[in-house]
Amino acid sequence: MDAKEISLNEKEVKPVVDLLNDYLANYHIHYQKLRGCHWNIKGQNFFTLHVKFEELYTNAQLTIDEIAERVLTLGKPPHSRFADYISESQIQEIDTIGMKDLDMVDAVLDDMAKLIEMEREILDATANAGDDGSNDMVNRFMQFKEKNTWMLRSFAGKK
Repeated sequence: MDAKEISLNEKEVKPVVDLLNDYLANYHIHYQKLRGCHWNIKGQNFFTLHVKFEELYTNAQLTIDEIAERVLTLGKPPHSRFADYISESQIQEIDTIGMKDLDMVDAVLDDMAKLIEMEREILDATANAGDDGSNDMVNRFMQFKEKNTWMLRSFAGKK
């Protein structure tokens, strides 16, 4: 299948597919970071953050699947190797063992800021390609992160 099967122009959709594959790579690193935070959280905020990190990684897992399936819908293969995720991702891996709870929150907030930046770029590309399906999907993901950014910043006492 290719993009023309869903009434999209192959040439116009290529930048969208490339951005979605980069987004997928970044999301995988973010997902693993959330799992590490969930597994390794300690201290006074354990009960609150343990649950929150699980909520976030569960959402990230579903998001990853939707991104990959959208790439397939557009007629291309999604990246699927961790080596590619690590080399392509702008989000960096971290070692969450022994990390302080609020440092974990800061790391997650940094990831969310980067993902939101990427989402805005993807939204521009999808608008240019007339790809309303990808646009709606990414917009929904962005809204989730915007709300959780506000919540985590409030939790951490940030402006």
